[in-house]
Amino acid sequence: MAGSGGPLSRRGLRGREAELAELRTLVASVARSGSGALALLRGEAGIGKSTLLAEAVDLAENQGYSTGIGRADELHHLVPLSSLAGCLLDGARPLLSGDAFADLARRHDQRIRLVERLAGRIETRAAETPVLIALDDVQWADPLSRFALRQLPGRLRSSPVLWLLTGRTGPTVAGEEILAAARNRLPVVRLHLGPLSAGAIDRLADDTLGEDVDERTRTLLDGTGGNPFLAVELLRGLRTEGRTPGADAGTGTHTSTGTGTDAGTSTAPGTDTRTTAELPEATSPSVPTGLVSGVRGRIGSLGPDTLTLLRMGAVLGRRFAFLDAAALCERPPATLITALDEALRAGLLDEDGALLSFRHDLLRQAVYADIPTSARNALHRAAAHRLVASGHRPIDAASHVLRGAEPGDEEAVGLLRRAAEDVLPVTPGLAADLMTRALELVRPSDAARFDVGEQAIVCLIRAGRDRAALTTCDGLLAAQPPLAVFGRLQATLGGALWSLDLADELCRRAEAALAVGGIPPEVEARLSALRALALSRGRDLGVARAVGEEALAAAVVTGDRPAHVQALSALGEIALNAGDGATALARFTALSVVDGAFRPEEAVAHQHMDRFDSAEESLRRAQPEAGSHRQAMLLWAQAQQHLGRGRLDDAEAHFETMEDLEDAVRTPVQQVNSRVIRAWIALLRGNRAGAGEQLVAARERLAVKPNPGNRAVVCFLEALLAGHDGDARSGVEALRRLQEIGPFMRWRLLRTWVGTAVRTALTAGDRELVEDLVAQTAAHAERNPEVPTATGTAALVAGLAAGDVGLLERSVSLLAAGPRPLVLAAARTDLGRALLAAGRTAEAVPVLAAARDAFAAAGAEAAAADVRRLLDGAGSGPGADAESLSGAGAGRTGAGRDRPAQGWEALTASERKVARLIAGGHTNRSAAEALVVSPHTVNTHLTSVFRKLTVRSRVQLAHVVLARGDAE
Repeated sequence: MAGSGGPLSRRGLRGREAELAELRTLVASVARSGSGALALLRGEAGIGKSTLLAEAVDLAENQGYSTGIGRADELHHLVPLSSLAGCLLDGARPLLSGDAFADLARRHDQRIRLVERLAGRIETRAAETPVLIALDDVQWADPLSRFALRQLPGRLRSSPVLWLLTGRTGPTVAGEEILAAARNRLPVVRLHLGPLSAGAIDRLADDTLGEDVDERTRTLLDGTGGNPFLAVELLRGLRTEGRTPGADAGTGTHTSTGTGTDAGTSTAPGTDTRTTAELPEATSPSVPTGLVSGVRGRIGSLGPDTLTLLRMGAVLGRRFAFLDAAALCERPPATLITALDEALRAGLLDEDGALLSFRHDLLRQAVYADIPTSARNALHRAAAHRLVASGHRPIDAASHVLRGAEPGDEEAVGLLRRAAEDVLPVTPGLAADLMTRALELVRPSDAARFDVGEQAIVCLIRAGRDRAALTTCDGLLAAQPPLAVFGRLQATLGGALWSLDLADELCRRAEAALAVGGIPPEVEARLSALRALALSRGRDLGVARAVGEEALAAAVVTGDRPAHVQALSALGEIALNAGDGATALARFTALSVVDGAFRPEEAVAHQHMDRFDSAEESLRRAQPEAGSHRQAMLLWAQAQQHLGRGRLDDAEAHFETMEDLEDAVRTPVQQVNSRVIRAWIALLRGNRAGAGEQLVAARERLAVKPNPGNRAVVCFLEALLAGHDGDARSGVEALRRLQEIGPFMRWRLLRTWVGTAVRTALTAGDRELVEDLVAQTAAHAERNPEVPTATGTAALVAGLAAGDVGLLERSVSLLAAGPRPLVLAAARTDLGRALLAAGRTAEAVPVLAAARDAFAAAGAEAAAADVRRLLDGAGSGPGADAESLSGAGAGRTGAGRDRPAQGWEALTASERKVARLIAGGHTNRSAAEALVVSPHTVNTHLTSVFRKLTVRSRVQLAHVVLARGDAE
């Protein structure tokens, strides 16, 4: 019966007809629709995932796809981007050349930038032909590949790219985090491969043996649980031992089993662990005795040199170099050619390009299990030494070090430290794991323990594991290090304490370290700068400023760059918190000279001074290729620029993009502030429900970072929503809670919204709060006499409090000299309302009309509608002549007209630009270059475009644009 059944027999796909049909449909759908999809094949080891994956690749290639297939490896799961390498370099038309991949890998210190480069390559190829990217054994994917896979499917959802992953089942299903990231962004398919039916196993047995099997063999097959790989290996083992009719031991006949190259399991099927394990012993109840006997019997029939070669290969991993295995055998390669040929003929190894590969990881585990336990650690240490000596990077050998190192192994500690240093910029979590292990390997009495511990703290902080960094540091301090080391450790820990919002603890530790003395001058400067930063959260900013000045002077004297950067940053923060815009600008300008990565902070300081043109120049000069945290700060500054200019659509797109980026790299710095602003934007547009959703999101993020500033802005948002809902009393209560945290004008985000707070307090009749807010705003204006927003806002709230039309007129005059159209529109609304109340309708109408038009131009539909209602009411009032009323509407196009939720008219101006560029054939990157924005922002706009136009692909978008005649 061998060979019957056509292609299914040839590929060993017995019993997988339904799954294959679903994959066939998915491949056709992506090609037809021009939009992306993601599929995950799940199942225990040996169940047939890899063969089904290979069949899907063949189907895709037959339909004109450009394909790339990669395989993750247990012993290479630490090497950055190693898992995706095959996907990018494999195939008739690789997505990347070897040189391009090497260049990409060299730039892996910027995770987001790397993802964008990958996305650009794939997007360009997908514009020519559909693309299939397949990754086998995703459970072993390296951290950087997993990061990329969480980002890329959603990022490329509008292109015909099919992502196909396989992963084993277990308590934590491999690949689920990738599917979760893609959910609601593109079609996601899960295929669970269960055991084959008894009939399918019988047919598979016929395929393998070439004849009917006897009842004894069928009984053994029942014990495989429907796992095709285990069934075939059992049959092969029995045949090798001559235990089935017609067996031909040693023929090396290779028949496809329906399992292909499934890998990534270290233990019996259905379990989930990342530690190396052996196949169960014969007495294990989880695997039948006959199966273990068959697999091991087959291996035992090999020659001794072949078995030795296989054992050394098993130590090196699923894929290994022949020369490396020969070196571990301590044999010249030429003497092992015969052994290699026997392993290949036996179907245990396959040639995989320049490497060798075990046909299945269960085979590797069976070989590994036969290595005496006492020898394994030594072999792994020898493997690590061999890899490094032959020119591999330290990270390539790290897996072996982690398995083979023992306490006191200085060579292992040194290698782990070098590996951690290499991967820290791109996978800080991995670096933290490596250094944690390195620290465990250092004996307590070893003098190097503190240096290793300091590096571990740095890695833990970069990985966002601030609590672990604190625990590690305190463990080192408990060992009573020398004073110089004591100070250095406290300085290193400072970033974690700041991130944990433990400003008081940071101040205490810095002061304690400075008090003991014996610390090098440069470390003293760093500690002083950290103390100043901690004091910036306190109420006495004068003391903070003095400490910062001392730290800056010390940094200059010592020439210590980290201290210089920290001191200038602290002084800038202190000045902003004090409301001293000019000093803050001077500090951040100086900081950007020392380190150009801080130009976004310089831009924000310009914005506080109403110097938006200068801010634009700083943003232009900002370094877009800085690390991910710097990119998020750049997006924040750009969003603030758009917000200040009254470009609400662009502002919100940048805020949303920044949130996504911070989520991706797990650095939630501006999440709460962003949500508060987006809630305000939602209210301006009349979306009360959306504002409420932003409040919920802000509270969730506040729980992660409950610092005073975040608590204050959430209180303001609660007050804003209460006032909007007509509950002024609750609004005032929220404002009172805010003031308990710190004065209203202390919080830089809220300064342009103080008018809203005053209106709420006036409505509730809380004169005491009104007067306090007026006094704070006046003091802020005195500190910033050259800033129109500061002086104009002071006049505004004073006018509101006193009901003084003259002061309101002055506020409008001052704000008109500034760059913030929405702040001016709000002041004009207050003035117009006051003029109407005074019976001065003719004067009120043009003022209100200007406010209405400004709101409408910004996309603040609800605010424009509110002003329009005031104008409508003014139409019958005294003093409103026909000329003034007709002029109120002059020059406006659709002012106050609500934007629809769906269709072309629902698109913002920026979204239309993006839609036209993409429809015209631009990639996200080229569109970003044309619009002078980031690819992240283009992606955010494109997501909104697809949602509003109800399209799924670039092809469908092009049809919509072309049908309108709007394509460029």
